[in-house]
Amino acid sequence: MLSIDPKDISPVKLQGYLQSAVAPRPIAFASTLDENGTPNLSPFSFFNVFSSNPPILIFSPARRVRNNTVKHTLINAENTKEVVINVVNYDIVQQMSLSSTEYPDGVNEFLKSGLTMLPSDVVKPFRVAESPVQFECKVNDVIALGDQGGAGNLVICEVVKIHINEAVLDKDGLIDQHKIDLVARMGANWYSRSNIGMFEVEKPLTTLGVGVDAIPNFVKESPIFNGNDLGKLGNVEAIPTEEEIAIFVQSNFTVKAVLSADDETKKQQLAKDFLDQNDTISAWKVLLAKQ
Repeated sequence: MLSIDPKDISPVKLQGYLQSAVAPRPIAFASTLDENGTPNLSPFSFFNVFSSNPPILIFSPARRVRNNTVKHTLINAENTKEVVINVVNYDIVQQMSLSSTEYPDGVNEFLKSGLTMLPSDVVKPFRVAESPVQFECKVNDVIALGDQGGAGNLVICEVVKIHINEAVLDKDGLIDQHKIDLVARMGANWYSRSNIGMFEVEKPLTTLGVGVDAIPNFVKESPIFNGNDLGKLGNVEAIPTEEEIAIFVQSNFTVKAVLSADDETKKQQLAKDFLDQNDTISAWKVLLAKQ
């Protein structure tokens, strides 16, 4: 058996062991506002429910291991004392992942991830309309666990209002675990889906995705693509150039055949097929190819 003294390994390696061993973990999709009223949205898997009377949720925005900086969510929670915690189900997992991109201060992750800002009733931060359950919370306390990279900050939240999508309720008005279809975080790029099992979502750590707001409206408005498809399209670092698209079309017989048919539905369905195969760049090229 491998035995490790945490002091003998790097914080990055230690974090990897902890996140891979303590799993699956629920996800707090936290919405906050800065002091200027700018929305921020970010997921955290150091999260759980700790009390029902009073209803207390705790999540922990850890200091970044690589440079010991803190996240906008932590700053906002400390300054405004308000947060909305939205649960994450499979329908929004790709958009949730995209929102974790390290966009600069002031960038609205709701727009980048293509999720809908829904006004709250009690607190000022917006809810995620697509989330099946949303908890409006007041921040009772923030407890710093250290001052080095990887140190957590316990944000202790008291739930002041709960919103539940009736589509996930059973005949008795209780949450149906099959209908809510929650996802949870595991190690590396892996997630767990309550209805099925493990699956992988590429984590946007080193790149800035173009965002869902960069996707053409004809794609966003198409019934062929769901939120996860839009999340994948928004997670590319750059949109293919006209030259790259032309080379792709000329080298792909199936794509040329679909384009020659001059059928927009078939074209979009082909792009959807590429997305289902996690070939996002090819999907972009199909969508932007001229018929």
